[in-house]
Amino acid sequence: MKFFSFHFKLYPLLAIISSIFVIVIGLVSAKNLLPSTIYLASLFLYLCLFGYYKESLKVLPIYILIAGLFFLIFYLVSQEFTSGWAMSNRLASIFLAVILGIGTEPIKLTRSLSSLHAPKAIVLGMLIAMSFMPLLKQEIIRVKEAMRTRGASSIFNPKILYRAFLIPFITRLVNISDTLSLSVETRGFTLEKTAVTVYKEEKVTIIDIIFVIGLIIGTVLLFVL
Repeated sequence: MKFFSFHFKLYPLLAIISSIFVIVIGLVSAKNLLPSTIYLASLFLYLCLFGYYKESLKVLPIYILIAGLFFLIFYLVSQEFTSGWAMSNRLASIFLAVILGIGTEPIKLTRSLSSLHAPKAIVLGMLIAMSFMPLLKQEIIRVKEAMRTRGASSIFNPKILYRAFLIPFITRLVNISDTLSLSVETRGFTLEKTAVTVYKEEKVTIIDIIFVIGLIIGTVLLFVL
């Protein structure tokens, strides 16, 4: 039911492995222009079908802008249409991997790593790293909003950049690091060798297997046809 309501997401570790796989295949096959483009476009729709439609729609405009820019640069430098096309394919594989990455919830990745008894330092590091970027984005937005309320709307002025943006931003980063350390301690995270239990385990489902089979079939067809 979750699959057909577009709420399904892949098993976290499988999503990470798939993202690496997509980058490698995309970079290797980039010069095989038309088949690679069809493969990457089909994979984009495939990810949307498996619940990554929101992430895909967020990434698509950014890809179009960056790929168009790089296509133009490579075309002007080499005077070859195929050079820019191949570069667009390489970028597409990277952006598809990003879709899988941003669609993976940090807490689910932590659960799956803990279930597999991964080293606690790795589990904790992954959790903090994946949770930090959204917090960082929110803090940048808040600092900019505070600047606008004080009439300092431009950060291109060195004085405004330093006093109205950098100092408040660094102060907020320090507060975030303190909050994260306290949050980790209060939730019982430790690097010591103690028994670990997972309240809600992440498990591989039949849909995960279907996704992998479809990905493999598509990749085989890319190199065979």
